[in-house]
Amino acid sequence: MKGQVGLVDIDSHNFPNLVLMKLSAWHKSQGDSVELLKPNDLLKGANLFGGYDYLYGACVFNWNRQIADKLSEIGVQVGGTGSGNDKTLPHEIEHIMPDYSLYGITDTAYGFLTRGCPRRCPFCIVGNKEGLVSRKVADLSEFWNGQKNIVLCDPNILASHDHMELLYQLADSKAVVDFNQGLDARLLTKENITVLKQIKIKRIHFAWDNPKDSTVPKALEMFAEEWGIKPKHHAVVVYVLTNYWSDIDEDLKRIYWLREHGYSPYIMVYDKEHAPKTIKKLQRWVNNRFVFYSTNTFDEYVKKGVVSVE
Repeated sequence: MKGQVGLVDIDSHNFPNLVLMKLSAWHKSQGDSVELLKPNDLLKGANLFGGYDYLYGACVFNWNRQIADKLSEIGVQVGGTGSGNDKTLPHEIEHIMPDYSLYGITDTAYGFLTRGCPRRCPFCIVGNKEGLVSRKVADLSEFWNGQKNIVLCDPNILASHDHMELLYQLADSKAVVDFNQGLDARLLTKENITVLKQIKIKRIHFAWDNPKDSTVPKALEMFAEEWGIKPKHHAVVVYVLTNYWSDIDEDLKRIYWLREHGYSPYIMVYDKEHAPKTIKKLQRWVNNRFVFYSTNTFDEYVKKGVVSVE
């Protein structure tokens, strides 16, 4: 008799859970029946629990840890970054084609070509979780079979020794590619930019986290020249980390530099709940594109008196 499998997306966000799609594919290959569940389906409906032979939960975000713990207490096998444990999928499941039908997905593929990152950013979990070396873990054909769109979740694909080969695979696919985690500007070269130009990129974005890192603006200058970015282009987004290791003057210096060089800055606030009001105001100004590009300076924006800064 084949089994009944329940898969719980603990985060229940708009982004499909890759682990659950792989578990679904593997169990279906064994002849099992699979159903996608919400956390409350089990927590508020205990009578459902006995109807499943296998129950798995996936938790990405730390703020859902309490829900993950409650599900673990009633016997659900829970894993994921937000669960607090280091469970991983067996090799045969990790490298299976995901079951996109679990989320009703028909035209998009999701996956990792590489894992790991050498940057050691103190605010990032990737180094501890995946290692400090970016390494190839799959070919594109492992999770893509002709879909029009590809969402690539790699933390730092350009840091991999195999990144040129993998970029060519993306270019040859003719699919529209979303580098979901962005690209490391410090690793741009004329050679890999040439291949990036051959990829149908949905959106391309970089990050300038540390204001003292002079390699980022140099790399962005080179990219602008190779990519053909003009002073008022503003189509390429650069994330700017604030409230971590910079003050407001260092934030503004990066913001103005990016705007002057044709990039579109996007403010990311570390620990936003406890951030100064000035930083929150800065985020509202920069991330509102119409207001940002119609106001010359942050001081001018503040003087308009929309919200006082303390």
